[in-house]
Amino acid sequence: MKNKETLQRHIRVLLVFFMCALVLSGLTAIPLQWELKVLMPFLKNISKWGIAFPAMLTWLERINDGVQNGYGQYPFLAYGTDWLAFGHAAIALAFIGPLRDPVKNIWVIEFGMIACTLVIPWAFIFGVVRDIPFFWTLIDISFGVFGIIPLWMARANTLRLQAIN
Repeated sequence: MKNKETLQRHIRVLLVFFMCALVLSGLTAIPLQWELKVLMPFLKNISKWGIAFPAMLTWLERINDGVQNGYGQYPFLAYGTDWLAFGHAAIALAFIGPLRDPVKNIWVIEFGMIACTLVIPWAFIFGVVRDIPFFWTLIDISFGVFGIIPLWMARANTLRLQAIN
């Protein structure tokens, strides 16, 4: 059985990892226009070698076209992804409570687990509504699937910590 300090350290490592991943995934939405400008020539080059998946390249070309033209003519459209990034950062801040006292704030960890679970139906519903390819919906779902793992581990360790106290 792990001692109290080891459990607290494991919980903190898992939560800091989750918080950083959450913030980083949100921040990637801010320079979307620039990211696509850099990414597209690279993807087109590797597709010449038969490495890329044609459907993925076609989809990314469509996204690039929409972002470059949309943001070019209507830069306020990028404001939506700016707020997406803010939302990620704001949610990450909520995990400061469990960093300080995981037992008292286990509800935040459980909230994060619920949010990760809800990514799945959300992506399926709005993927269909917005005509998103199925393979891209699976990529979106992966954020919830992989995000729940450190939270589940943090929750399990928090329950062990609670039993020790």
